[in-house]
Amino acid sequence: MSDFTSNFWSVFITTITLGGIVGCLLLLWFSGKTKAMTQSDNTTGHVWDEDLREMNNPLPRWWVGLFIITCLFGFAYLYLYPGLGSYEGSLKWTQIGQLDKEMAKGNEQVAPIYAAFAGKSVPELAKDAPAMAIGDRLFMNNCAQCHGSDARGGKGFPDLTDKQWNWGGTPDQIEETITKGRTGMMPPMAAAVGSPEDVRNVANYVLSLSGAPNDSVRANLGRAKFVVCAACHGPDGKGNPALGAPNLTSGVFMHGPAVESHIVAMITNGKTGVMPAWDKKFTPEQIKLLTAYVWGKGGGVAPPAAN
Repeated sequence: MSDFTSNFWSVFITTITLGGIVGCLLLLWFSGKTKAMTQSDNTTGHVWDEDLREMNNPLPRWWVGLFIITCLFGFAYLYLYPGLGSYEGSLKWTQIGQLDKEMAKGNEQVAPIYAAFAGKSVPELAKDAPAMAIGDRLFMNNCAQCHGSDARGGKGFPDLTDKQWNWGGTPDQIEETITKGRTGMMPPMAAAVGSPEDVRNVANYVLSLSGAPNDSVRANLGRAKFVVCAACHGPDGKGNPALGAPNLTSGVFMHGPAVESHIVAMITNGKTGVMPAWDKKFTPEQIKLLTAYVWGKGGGVAPPAAN
């Protein structure tokens, strides 16, 4: 897809590019045709430092030939590859296309390695040392930037070693999260809750759900207002994996500490978090090994028993 929204810019860039090359060739041609006024000793009459005289010798033929070849190479390159505005080039080359070819070639080369793990379940792979070694490299190169090298996350990024899974911690749910990505959104709810005092009361009730330090009087007052939050987090505050709503009884607050000011800020301002989809980068085999690695870090939920 062209980045140009108007044909003017494509024509403008094409004209400047081709005009520059043609201009170089015309300059060479005119300079070769122009006759300079010379002295009898083939000098132009220009003298510097008393004895340094400018000769009127023609350009070396090898230099002229190389100059012309360079210009012709420029024309050929611009015909084959994109460089003239929205013109795609006769080879239809793109950097994304080249990356896709190199990725496909790399995946083809490593396919025999992943074939050794075919047919194994995620729990089985989690106990397979070679599989986990590959999973570790995949995680370190692609996931550790957010979740940390120890997978314990940080502020705004979930800890993959605990039992708190907003979107579910079974192998299938983790694989779906890695494959498709997730977008978690906590909308600003202060207006729906009520006054600033009501927000503080709800915040204390939320803290009470996990046994965190709270004002019991405010918590009791906030219980009735929590019905606004129950639509996502459930009437008991235990969350809803289908919506990515966290379990408020776990005591895990990913975006800050378990204190009133943080919960008030979350209710007032909301929060949006994005887990990117990785299906365009990883093969299904790589995703399965990465799933086994994450699941095997200790926080994963056992898969449902087979019927």
